[in-house]
Amino acid sequence: MRLLFIRHGDPDYEHDTLTPAGHREAALAAERLCKEQIDAFYLSPLGRAQDTAKYTLDAMHRTGVTLPWLQEFHARILHPDTGDFRIPWDWLPAAWTQEPRYYDKDCWCDTAIMRAHDVGGQAEIVCRGMDTLLASHGYVRDGMIYRAERPNTDTLAFFCHFGVECLILAHLTGISPMQFWHGFAAAPASVTTVYTEERRRGTASFRISAFGDTGHLYAAGVQPSFSARFCETFDNDAERHD
Repeated sequence: MRLLFIRHGDPDYEHDTLTPAGHREAALAAERLCKEQIDAFYLSPLGRAQDTAKYTLDAMHRTGVTLPWLQEFHARILHPDTGDFRIPWDWLPAAWTQEPRYYDKDCWCDTAIMRAHDVGGQAEIVCRGMDTLLASHGYVRDGMIYRAERPNTDTLAFFCHFGVECLILAHLTGISPMQFWHGFAAAPASVTTVYTEERRRGTASFRISAFGDTGHLYAAGVQPSFSARFCETFDNDAERHD
């Protein structure tokens, strides 16, 4: 089985849609995806993901299934470094890296900050949703691996968001999502590819072969939007600091 995670195009967060650049990115992603044999499409309910998916679905004359748990991971915590409520995946590195539990796949959500707002419980909703969906396609979670009850080479496409994508990837690979959230950046309209590997009959694991691929944008001469990144150097006032 192959999983494709497509981040929405450059977002207009205020109106939950796409900027003009985001529409262009979504159209280019559609050109790429139309060349693929995709068996099922799953969509976040949020407008920016729906608008991105529409380009591909219309071009391929297909429909997608909207799943509530594919919306952006919206848990909020009281950030110790800023004193305001923010998503749990946008910390200053000097703050979160001081806590060893954030590197642990089992303990990352057990700190007082995370427990105060049930971040682990909200993450479990996403992980359970993904496992239920995978089971319907023949792969059943069994500890840290999956039983390949109906092994297949189907391709599933997910139009969603950076935060929830990283949470799902962490769940599939057994890594703390804090490391994905803070160590990787998926540009708007990028494509992440994950394959199953069934090296012994009936036992499968998931492996990421490409993360945040924007080759379809570069091929069209389009630079990826900056969203999801922060300033490369502190004295660059044109790029986002916080």
